[in-house]
Amino acid sequence: MEPDARKSQIMIWYILAAIFGVLLFQQFWSSYSQVDTISYSQFETLLDQNKVAEVTVGPDSIQGTLKEALPDGKKEFYAVRVDPQIFDKLAAHQVVVNGAATGGLVQTILSWVVPVVIFYLIWMFLFRRLAEKQGFGGLMTVGKSRAKVYVETDTKVTFKDVAGVDEAKFELQELVAFLRDSKSYGRLGARVPKGVLLVGPPGTGKTLLAKAVAGEAGVPFFSISGSEFVEMFVGVGAARVRDLFEQARKAAPCIIFIDELDALGRSRIAGPFSGGMDEKEQTLNQLLAELDGFDPSSGVILLAATNRPEILDPALLRAGRFDRQVLVDRPERKGRLEILKVHARKVQLAPNIDLDAIAGLTTGFTGADIANLVNEAAIVATRRNGESISTGDFTEAIERIVAGLEKKSRVLNAEERRRVAYHEMGHALVAATLPGVDPVQKVSIIPRGVGALGYTIQRPTEDRFLLGKVNLENRIAVLMGGRASEQLVFGDDVSTGAADDLQRATEIALEMVTRYGMDDRVGQRTYVPEPQPFMPAPLASHVQAAEVTTREIDVAVRDLLAKAFERGREILQTRRADLDAGAQLLLKRETLTADDFPPIRSARGEPRLAELSAAS
Repeated sequence: MEPDARKSQIMIWYILAAIFGVLLFQQFWSSYSQVDTISYSQFETLLDQNKVAEVTVGPDSIQGTLKEALPDGKKEFYAVRVDPQIFDKLAAHQVVVNGAATGGLVQTILSWVVPVVIFYLIWMFLFRRLAEKQGFGGLMTVGKSRAKVYVETDTKVTFKDVAGVDEAKFELQELVAFLRDSKSYGRLGARVPKGVLLVGPPGTGKTLLAKAVAGEAGVPFFSISGSEFVEMFVGVGAARVRDLFEQARKAAPCIIFIDELDALGRSRIAGPFSGGMDEKEQTLNQLLAELDGFDPSSGVILLAATNRPEILDPALLRAGRFDRQVLVDRPERKGRLEILKVHARKVQLAPNIDLDAIAGLTTGFTGADIANLVNEAAIVATRRNGESISTGDFTEAIERIVAGLEKKSRVLNAEERRRVAYHEMGHALVAATLPGVDPVQKVSIIPRGVGALGYTIQRPTEDRFLLGKVNLENRIAVLMGGRASEQLVFGDDVSTGAADDLQRATEIALEMVTRYGMDDRVGQRTYVPEPQPFMPAPLASHVQAAEVTTREIDVAVRDLLAKAFERGREILQTRRADLDAGAQLLLKRETLTADDFPPIRSARGEPRLAELSAAS
């Protein structure tokens, strides 16, 4: 039910309740203002004084009218208790006696209908709302589909609003062409795919693409999440699948979009904890039957999205059901620039801003991340009372997203600040010295996030899809540069500040040994299962090797880290003067860029780099 309709329904019930309450109050007030309740002894006294004109005798009460008003001005009275001899007394005083009605329409309504209505209202307002909060709604609608139906004017999304996924848009253009003109599209005997599965990491725009297809084609769009099919009642999920496809056939041509398909289509392969999955299997079986049963020429197309295709049931992915899988991956630099342009239309940018440079700073960002970045930059510009969003606002927004919020309240003592300064400058100088490493953008000792006491941000110059062994070893050396700097300056009294660096360096080294076959002793084979494409899991708990081989893997990982540590230490020993000067300047300014301190600028091509490479 829509919010406006729900509000109007509640308003009607409020009005009815108010009218009913006013009527009850009027009846009570009129009765209270005209009738005086007296004791039975007082009634006998009035009767003996011949002041009673007329009475109505009931089973246990007497109500009547007096010849003269009481001192309070009331002539009607009411008394409880009836004497069996009362009729003789009334006859002796010549009082008119009326019998009390034992029933009637009003009394029947009050005694039978009103309680039923009250209980029905209680059920409507309490039980049904509680049921809706639990997720199964009214008993008569439990098997109905919960899909939200949109039309073209509701989605308000076209392919112009989708950027950075040109290949995926091209794949979906066929669906739009079919929905617009199904007869001419199939003139050569081709049929449109029954189902199209959009796969990709979270936030890459899968749902937005589905809405854009509906907006371009101008057809109804049924949107539902996979988790909304499964309920606590057995058979409800299958009933909702049937109802959804039945509604879609009546509205054809249309699009059915099931988001988070993995919640509904998880593999049915039995496992150690597969009990209690009958309801999900029935729902999946019904979906498979519907996919086999409907004719795509009728104009019903099924779109689905998931970021975990590896756990879907194989029967769901076979030809004839989801015929086509469209990859919606993280955008490249060109795609990120197009996404930035789309979101930049909604904000006020400075005239001299370079969106291409900002796109270069957002390596690994998804479309949702970029949308959040533009919003954060707008918030930063608003906070400083700027008239437009500048490049500095974007830089600060990127730092906030990547490194976390500044913790200005976290005050470090002088010794801690000195350690952090040398630690971060160690990262920066090693990164500036080694070849193939992303250049340093900024070094800071301002605490950020949960546990970061300082940070070093490197700016990728280009998107990389392949990394060599030397590149990975250099990355490990940069990560170990902070610990190497601490040991060089403070001796063996190292701190806990390198915990995150050691974790990340160990992960890279473990991948080199167990996944990429980059160690001669362990051999060129893999010791971990095939990684999940979009939801990766930690490696350490998945190593599959004999005990002796596991020992060799540990030794190989340790040797890689030790070698990287020594390389970083040698570089910092050679550049000890830059290390000291940079740390002192960092303590003074708290934040440095390559323009503030040129030694952290990449030294590629200089003779000093060649000498250091030869020495290492």
